[in-house]
Amino acid sequence: MARTLNLGILAHVDAGKTSLTERLLHAAGVIDEIGSVDDGNTTTDSMALERQRGITIKSAVVSFAIDDVIVNLIDTPGHPDFIAEVERVLNVLDGAVLVVSAVEGVQPQTRVLMRTLQRLRIPTIIFVNKIDRMGARYAGVLRELSQRLSPSIVAMETVRHLGTRDAIVTTFDDADQQFTAALSERLAEHDDALLAAYVDGSPIPSCRLRGELAAQTARALVHPVFFGSAITGAGVDAVTAGIKELLPAGTGDANAAASGTVFKVERGPAGEKIAYARLYAGTVRTRERLTFGQDREGKVTRIAVFDHGTEVQRPSVAAGRIGKLWGLDDVQIGDPIGAARDGSDAHYFSPPTLETVVVPGQSTDKGALRAALTQLAEQDPLINVRQDDLRQEISVSLYGEVQKEVIQTTLADDFGIEVSFRETTTICIERLAGTGWALEAMRSEPNPFLATIGLRVDPAPVGSGVTFGIEFELGALPPAFLKAVEDTVYDTLREGLHGWQVTDCRVTMTHSGYAPRQSHAHQGFDKSMSSTGADFRQLTPLVLMSALSTAGTGVYEPMNRFRLEVPADTFGTVAPALLGLRAMPQTQETRGAVYVLEGEIPAARVHALQQQLPSLSRGEGVLESVFDHYQLVRGAAPTRPRTDHNPLDRKEYLLHVTRRV
Repeated sequence: MARTLNLGILAHVDAGKTSLTERLLHAAGVIDEIGSVDDGNTTTDSMALERQRGITIKSAVVSFAIDDVIVNLIDTPGHPDFIAEVERVLNVLDGAVLVVSAVEGVQPQTRVLMRTLQRLRIPTIIFVNKIDRMGARYAGVLRELSQRLSPSIVAMETVRHLGTRDAIVTTFDDADQQFTAALSERLAEHDDALLAAYVDGSPIPSCRLRGELAAQTARALVHPVFFGSAITGAGVDAVTAGIKELLPAGTGDANAAASGTVFKVERGPAGEKIAYARLYAGTVRTRERLTFGQDREGKVTRIAVFDHGTEVQRPSVAAGRIGKLWGLDDVQIGDPIGAARDGSDAHYFSPPTLETVVVPGQSTDKGALRAALTQLAEQDPLINVRQDDLRQEISVSLYGEVQKEVIQTTLADDFGIEVSFRETTTICIERLAGTGWALEAMRSEPNPFLATIGLRVDPAPVGSGVTFGIEFELGALPPAFLKAVEDTVYDTLREGLHGWQVTDCRVTMTHSGYAPRQSHAHQGFDKSMSSTGADFRQLTPLVLMSALSTAGTGVYEPMNRFRLEVPADTFGTVAPALLGLRAMPQTQETRGAVYVLEGEIPAARVHALQQQLPSLSRGEGVLESVFDHYQLVRGAAPTRPRTDHNPLDRKEYLLHVTRRV
């Protein structure tokens, strides 16, 4: 029976990830000709901008077979601006191939990806690409992999004629005593029986070593390293064999209750939603009703699976497979199918730390722009479309400047909408400075609503987000009214005292009260005498903001961790520039002619450092930077214009909400 392996190909941009995908598909007989990233005719880069720029923007799924193993290969973006697309894929992987350039070696995004793969314990093999390129290295790259990614690497091959078009790979065999000794030593670190045999000098059968290598790779304890060239095809056969032999196939009980994850949503030609889902257990069939997300439900009208490079319509999709599902109109990225798995909604990379205002062209209909951006947010929720009704502006969150171009081109090509952007700014957050409480009782001035609400806000641990609870007896308030308060709490906290999203806090409803449904004799419902959900929705922001004002909030800016390598003789020039950008070096050391600094820098200053670095370091400086944490802003806190009706100003708020003060 065929096994299914859901395989991710990950890399820093330009390491050759998409070229390797093309070579694997060609070797499997899926495509007749190998596409070129430079020529814009690769199989998995279908967007016009992907072909034009030669980068992957959206993850793509394509299937091929290695003997009895069906591989669903997921090609992911390598550019850091699209790290959210990678994050959505991680939960569905059985294994991964991390591509590294033999010339550039370990790059910033390579380290970010490897750390995440290790944290999630995803079995990973490493493919060192571009051995045919001038400047390609062997020993130097292995040293970088060991020092900067993981010491638990196992070189499976050696390379001859390195750096030329004639570069060829030779796989170590079991007769190579040096390889066998190195493999035994590495595997013995995780197996006591092997360690005892290794220390005693007892011969270890090669079949046992190979079996243990596969077992430890499957447990993400070791990472085999293969070399090759996706362009010439050198070494691709060996890495293909390694994928089959060393990475574990997907498992799951097809007869159990359905359980899966939606990792991608796109629109079909008629505007219908199509969900890409990985099933961990159970079977999903057409015409059956399926639960997903938070108690939502839909009828599956069509299913397609990936088979030998094409999509094939099927009556069902079973555990271990990836399927495309039609008919789930309300589905969203990240939705669990059936019962949610632990960690299925976890975030492994940093949130977007930048935002910009989308400026419509002169002939652009603002309603059409809002609808188009809402549709793009279905495919990438982290762009976080933010509507400012007061200023008639729409802003989006970003990871970087390239995302602007993608949004701009997509709006023009897919929707016929022309836009530009304002200058990119940094996104801060707010956290509570203390505890606050507020209460407004119905029929008591100045509360104009038929609702009683008491709310307390307390600081919560960093990273815990926002939680909501109650301190009165369950049932004392109708569920619809309680739900109205809870939903409005989450919505209101999107803009705190300074206009930034409030996080890491617990909101507790301490008091409640309502006017039961009233009616006059022989007449219908009397709104003036009875509470409605609107009373609770409209009063909640006033009470919550009053509690926040009592507690106080601090504004926190995003901080990046950086690693900077510069020629040692330029350090005297670089150091003052770092201080001017509020960077805080924490460790410094000299490695030969290179000076290495590690520390923290405000995310808002990274772009300026990237621009100044070439002139400061004679073009030889290398900067790695990744989001690390949020830090309290000292001095005057930056503010962001409000997009709500400003519940901090009671008079203004009531004029908007009730048309009276």
